[in-house]
Amino acid sequence: MTLPTAVEIDHRDRALQAAFCDYVPQVFRTVDFRRWCAWGEWNDDYRAFAVLDEGRVVANASVMRMRLCIEGREVIGYQLGAVGCVPSHRGRGLSRMVMQAALAYCGAAPVLLFANENVRDFYPRFGFTPREQALFGTALHVEPEGEPAPVLELAEPHVRAGLVSLCDEGLAVTGRFGARGHGRIASWYAATAFSRPLRQLRGDVWVFAGVEDGTLYIDDVFAREPFDLRAHIPRLIDQPITAVRFGFTPERWWPRAGVVGEDTEAHLFVRNLAPPPGPHRFPVMART
Repeated sequence: MTLPTAVEIDHRDRALQAAFCDYVPQVFRTVDFRRWCAWGEWNDDYRAFAVLDEGRVVANASVMRMRLCIEGREVIGYQLGAVGCVPSHRGRGLSRMVMQAALAYCGAAPVLLFANENVRDFYPRFGFTPREQALFGTALHVEPEGEPAPVLELAEPHVRAGLVSLCDEGLAVTGRFGARGHGRIASWYAATAFSRPLRQLRGDVWVFAGVEDGTLYIDDVFAREPFDLRAHIPRLIDQPITAVRFGFTPERWWPRAGVVGEDTEAHLFVRNLAPPPGPHRFPVMART
């Protein structure tokens, strides 16, 4: 009997890329990579380590190369995602196999991942430790005013290229524990309709933001230079708001924002990585 082995899938192998896309919704019912791949967003930074059965991907652990920002320093690390095994092949050790292949690729570099609650006991077996994530926000009473910030459509290639450029060259949304150059991760959220609208405050200032039940949620900020975010809030809303919530640690954009709770839906695990002390939130648009 031939034992299965993990194969590496990159963006150049269209057949295996399609097999990966077929695998994902079998394990993550609401997730799909097809549109993101059709947009050409899968590049050399993203690699999948998969076990195949007659051409089908039956287990997988993907690796995204990251420019991590930790207390003002930029380091190269990796983030795992799409880790799992199709139901018909569980119990055979395939998830362990693909995890070992993915981590061998990462070497001694820092690695992080976000897990769902059902598999919290799985990742410590590979040297990962859990870390809490905070929720940040502030009370703010504001009415809509001025010309609304236009919505940018990431289905347009030039918008995606602009996002990647701004994300690569601009400020990290947080210097405490975050990332730079994650434009292609952010575009995945748009491709799967999981993101809030991308709004343009001015030529070189883009934000993912939207209002729900009187609260403005700002998920990410892309800018080349610091600016007064508060002054632009009236252009991001179409109804009065009483609060703002941030998808990142907002020390750079709203220093007086406070911790309003724990992010109980974000089960962060880290390996070879020490996040800063105190409350922080890894940006939601940089999570794979």
